[in-house]
Order: sequence, then structure tokens, then C-alpha cells
Amino acid sequence: MHPTIRHITFDCTGEPYELARFWSELLGHPISDVDEPGDSEVLIEDPNGPGLLFVRVEEDKTTKNRVHFDLKPTGRTRAAEVERALTLGARQLEDHTRPDGKGWVVMADPEGNEFCIERGELG
Repeated sequence: MHPTIRHITFDCTGEPYELARFWSELLGHPISDVDEPGDSEVLIEDPNGPGLLFVRVEEDKTTKNRVHFDLKPTGRTRAAEVERALTLGARQLEDHTRPDGKGWVVMADPEGNEFCIERGELG
């Protein structure tokens, strides 16, 4: 028997609930009913995979993430998904979109955790 991934954990120096709310809105998965603002750990539940767990820590992020999400938009273009992420509180770090439409955009969540938005189904 092999282990399964139960959670992917994000350390955060701010409020775990606020960072979880960003990712909940971005990914469309709910925050656990037992979690509330002020909790030191907050879980986003995903019925199709591991949950995302946000845990308060004291140490600031000091370097680039070694692991990150590559998101593929569904039902919208990459540009529309980037704009939606910006509206939710993300920052755009780099744009690697090529003239042929391939490529990705590097973003950071409100705590500085990098993620990429790739070309979506609509471009």
C-alpha cells in the first residue's frame, strides 16, 4: 500500500482564513465548515483531490517556491483568468505568453506564493 496526499500545506504569516478565502474563490472549492476567521489552521476541501491547508507560521517566506500550481482556466481565456486573480488579490510577477498564444503567466497569491496560469480552453 502507498500513502495518499491528504493535504497540500501553505505556511502563512498573515491570517490563514484570508489566504484560504483567496484560494477558495480562485479555485471554487469551499472552506471547511469548522474553520473560521482567527483559526491558526484553515482547510479548503476538494472532493476530487487533496485539500489545501493554510497554517500560521512565524517565519517569512524568503525564496521562490520549489513547488507551485499550474492552473488551466476552464471556460475563460488565460487573460481573463489573470484579471480575475488580480481582482481577488494576486500579483502578476512575469508574463511568458508567446506570440503563438502558448506559455504562462507567473502570479503570486497575497502571501507571495507563486502559481502559474496557463493557456485555457478558450486561449
